[in-house]
Order: sequence, then C-alpha cells, then structure tokens
Amino acid sequence: MRDLLRRFVVGPVLTLLEQGLTPEKLALSLALGVMCGLFPVLGATTLLCVAFGVGLRLSHAALQLANYLVYPVQVALILLFVRLGERTVQAPPIHFSLPTIFALARENPGLFLERFGLTALHAMLGWGIAAPFIGVGLYFVLLPVLRTAAVRLRPPGAVAP
Repeated sequence: MRDLLRRFVVGPVLTLLEQGLTPEKLALSLALGVMCGLFPVLGATTLLCVAFGVGLRLSHAALQLANYLVYPVQVALILLFVRLGERTVQAPPIHFSLPTIFALARENPGLFLERFGLTALHAMLGWGIAAPFIGVGLYFVLLPVLRTAAVRLRPPGAVAP
C-alpha cells in the first residue's frame, strides 16, 4: 500500500512541484479536487473539477488526482449529505439503500429522477454546506506540507521564488 501511495499520489504531487507549480496553487488544486470529488452526484465531479480548473487557472492534473482518490469516500458520504440536506430544510428522512438506487439509476433513469430527484437536491444542499469547510480546511492542512516539500526539492543554492 505504501508503494502504491508513493507511486500514484506522492510521486505525481512532487512532480507537479518540480515542474514549477507553486505550493499555494497545488494545495488549492488538491483541496478543490477533493471538495469537488465529494459532490454527491456521480459523474458530475469531473465537470466540476474542469470548471474550477479553467475558472481559477489551477492544475487539472492535481484536481483530477484528488477527485479520483476520494471516489470511495464520495459514495460513503452520499447518505450523510442527504441527511444534512434533509435536516436543513426539515424534510422527513427518506429510506433507501445505495445499491438499490444505483441499480434503479442504471435501469430506469426517468423513474430514478422521479423517486429520488428531491433526495439528490437534499444531498447537493448538504454537500454545499459541508464543502467550503472541507476545502478550506484541507487547503490549510496541505499548504505547510507542500511548502516544506518544495523547499526540500529546491536544488542547493537555489533562491526561493
């Protein structure tokens, strides 16, 4: 597992730093990639990452790396976001299972939207409440780590930008 993390996470992040991406831009790209990757509508996260990347001129590689890494967490948090959204608008909790709604979405998208459209809106509302805290918190956790990594990657005698 350690080798996989080093090869597919740490290595690409360090490569982005070596290529001249600033720790600030990289931290923002990774934090927003995680934040977008947790959006509770499957398939929409890549488009969100592209929008943030273009709009804020961020690293698409870092955004997508973070997006793909949090996919299992995204699925696990859908119910939490639904419940947060329901509580926010004081809606009664709907009972469902993720495997059942995934199967319904695949088999009959129209029926899925009819039955779970409001639930999806509740999930998006819950994500909208939590996402800024996740993004900002992760940015401030990643920034010092990436600054330290950038200093260590700097060749001896090189001047800080």
